[in-house]
Amino acid sequence: MGQQEKVSTSLAGAVSEEISASLAAIDAELAHRYPGDPGTRQPVHTVYVPGDTFTSGTIRSWGDQALKALDEHAPDAASFAAVLGIPDELAAPVHDRVRAKLEREPVEDLRIDFEDGYGPRPDAEEDLAAARAARLVSEAYGNGTAAPYMGIRMKCMEAAVRDRGIRTTDIFLTGLMQAGGLPDGLVLTLPKVTYPQQVTAFVRLLEAFEQAHGLPSGRLGFEIQIETSQSILAADGTAAVARMIDAAQGRATGLHYGTFDYSACVGVSPAYQTGDHPAADHAKAVMQVAAAGTGVRVCDGSTNVLPVGPTHQVHEAWRLHYGLTRRALARAYYQGWDMHPGHLPTRYAAVYTFYREGLEQAAARLAAYVAKAAGDIMDEPATAKALSGYLLRGIDCGALDTAEVAGLTGLTRADLDAFASPRRGGLTAGPV
Repeated sequence: MGQQEKVSTSLAGAVSEEISASLAAIDAELAHRYPGDPGTRQPVHTVYVPGDTFTSGTIRSWGDQALKALDEHAPDAASFAAVLGIPDELAAPVHDRVRAKLEREPVEDLRIDFEDGYGPRPDAEEDLAAARAARLVSEAYGNGTAAPYMGIRMKCMEAAVRDRGIRTTDIFLTGLMQAGGLPDGLVLTLPKVTYPQQVTAFVRLLEAFEQAHGLPSGRLGFEIQIETSQSILAADGTAAVARMIDAAQGRATGLHYGTFDYSACVGVSPAYQTGDHPAADHAKAVMQVAAAGTGVRVCDGSTNVLPVGPTHQVHEAWRLHYGLTRRALARAYYQGWDMHPGHLPTRYAAVYTFYREGLEQAAARLAAYVAKAAGDIMDEPATAKALSGYLLRGIDCGALDTAEVAGLTGLTRADLDAFASPRRGGLTAGPV
């Protein structure tokens, strides 16, 4: 056994206790500000539909239109894979899963838009549209036709439209309460945030609503839409987006990048207003760092190139959207905007290819980590957490099956949840 080492110390136990006491406030601050990922399902996209065109059949209509586009422009797995450059071995699995997704759950997150997609309307008209949106959302959750997440984007907190935005939010939320209560998948999006004080004002609005209806404090959360340069870099040189997360007082669930408003704000010419422009990359990188560890998720923007017209034109738009989505996934932006039903096939194709092509390697690395087995990569706990998160996101969106992941890793869903986040909950837990 060899000689046993003698263990000696020089410091009294009081030193450790004194240091711990001096850092108690910091420990609490870290736990409060950086709780980690909430562990809930994150949708792969957000679909925007104007408040006056949303109907009870909108979600099914989007799925049917997406299936029709596939039938017309890429009727089988080989042709679809050829358009997008999907590897041959993944062509059939991806194509089949995309079609199944469009039939089963074509939209994961839907926002009824009362901002740019709706525009200025007479107050009486918007009042009725907001009340109608509440009724349709409540009915959808009641009859099982809802997307996992649904809600509204109201007008912003700027002076010209502030009262209108507040009133629409009030009408929508009140309508939900009168129809039976707030659904678990409810999501609110606050656009064009420039100053943290606007976030504080929205928090005050939600607090007042909770108090009026006897709801638990913090029941209502919201996404912050980043569409101005001032939200990234404030006048004093600080990262305003980090201060916005703080101003939300734990209610912020996401940061959504607005491609076109932000691009225009910093002077990018319309022809170059894309998600892969350097200005976009910079903004999203700042958002990503500001949100890291806070439990607030980052969402990429959209493309305005629609897959419509003759087949060659649809294919060009599909390749663009597929490429932008794959690029975003590689940069850890796991959610984006989709503005047209024709974007759904390429959204799911990109997402499914991303997860299926990395399945075996991720599963093997995680299994080796669990077994403490030797391999050509030495992973750490943080990487095991990321590997579990990768597999869980693939399962949640339908790219992977729980059984196949279990077969490759030897881990249950509960095991993956425990590795990924101590806060991780069930599949249907909403972000609000």
